[in-house]
Amino acid sequence: MFDPNAIDPGAVIKCSESSGCSVLHPIIYGLIVMIVILTGFAYTTLLERKVIAWVQQRVGPNRVGPMGLLQPLADAIKLIFKEDIIPDQVDKVVYYLAPLMKVVPVLIIIAVIPFGPDILVPWFDGNWYQVPLAIADVNVGILYLLGVTSLATYGMVLAGWSSNNKYATIGSLRASAQMISYELSLGLAMAVPVIIVGSMRMGDIIDAQRNVWQWFVFQNPLAAGILVLTLFAEVSRAPFDLTEAEQELTAGYMTEYSGMKFAIFMMAEYIGMIAVSIIAISLFFGGYHIIPVDNVPMLGPLFLIGKVVVALVLFIWVRATLPRIRYDRLMALGWKVLLPLSLVSVAWTSIAVVLGEETQNSTIYGIASLLFFLVIVVGGYLFLTGENQDADTAQDSPDLMNDPVVTGEPRSIGWILLNLIGGLIAVPFLMVKALLKLLEGLGSAGGEVTTSDELAIEPVEPAGD
Repeated sequence: MFDPNAIDPGAVIKCSESSGCSVLHPIIYGLIVMIVILTGFAYTTLLERKVIAWVQQRVGPNRVGPMGLLQPLADAIKLIFKEDIIPDQVDKVVYYLAPLMKVVPVLIIIAVIPFGPDILVPWFDGNWYQVPLAIADVNVGILYLLGVTSLATYGMVLAGWSSNNKYATIGSLRASAQMISYELSLGLAMAVPVIIVGSMRMGDIIDAQRNVWQWFVFQNPLAAGILVLTLFAEVSRAPFDLTEAEQELTAGYMTEYSGMKFAIFMMAEYIGMIAVSIIAISLFFGGYHIIPVDNVPMLGPLFLIGKVVVALVLFIWVRATLPRIRYDRLMALGWKVLLPLSLVSVAWTSIAVVLGEETQNSTIYGIASLLFFLVIVVGGYLFLTGENQDADTAQDSPDLMNDPVVTGEPRSIGWILLNLIGGLIAVPFLMVKALLKLLEGLGSAGGEVTTSDELAIEPVEPAGD
């Protein structure tokens, strides 16, 4: 809380070196974060209603409290006193556990993300304790994020399966298919900061982005865009909210839930929005940095909260303006577009980092990144203009609408990139094959090679009687 330069270093004790601080810090800090997150969830619902009302030129909630600020409290009271209906033929154990399996992962996912630099806290023993603003900044933070984000899908799948309802089951199956389609792209996008920093620890990744021009979004905007898209799909927000499409599935996997169990699912959705916003900000948008905050540590959480509010407005704005996409197009986007592009983004950063390290020159790294960026922009422009020309040709000739050469399916960016990646994978095998042929030729030149036919043993004819 205080300027570390004004305190005697001998009076400062690291929290990890004190057994009492090591026990109390995760409990106290975890409770504070929980209160902040739950309050943020409540007012995210109000923010969504206000922003959507503004987009649609309506007033929005303004009756409960000044400017409608107590509307979340009124909604909570309403849901608490709603009738709790349990349908027949449900698997009651799984039916009750599913909401908890949905909400717990989104609550614990931010445990490894620092909300600011270490702060100095005075204690009654006369010492100052250096306390981290993270519950556990572990060395495998990226792997933790990937694992925990996948767990929330089990809550949706089990909710649909246990409800004994066809709409709920279809919604849960959509959730699992959607998660599988986007998890690979999400993991590859998360690998880009790891390649740049050389560490999976979230604190190291955030510290490498102290200044705005050091944010990783400027070093690899393709990976940042892929991460944002996959996180939209991860929390099933529009335009990827097919798991609860009202026109098709009533309420999706939540169809048979009511009262507080339904409220827990809704809470998980909005807390998930906050959690993935913090993840994206920490990986590509500087974390708690806008300017270096080491001398004023309490600015870190304030900067982070401000960025999260901007990210939440983006989530809400997309929901208010974009329609839900078709399910087959959602799958095609994940497998044919985002996955190849995420591989390209990893190759982009890997080559740039290797060139920078080999030449010991950060300028070379910047030039290589810029060249990759220009190649991708030009390639994207040529691809889009080619697609438009193909569409015009197909419009002029309706009979050719089903011709794959005209519709551009084999020429799509996913098709091209998959063939390119397949070719790159085949290169080592071709090299091994060529090496074996070379060795065989050298063996033939050095001496006579005994073939298997020459080594064959002639069968012995049985003796006559």
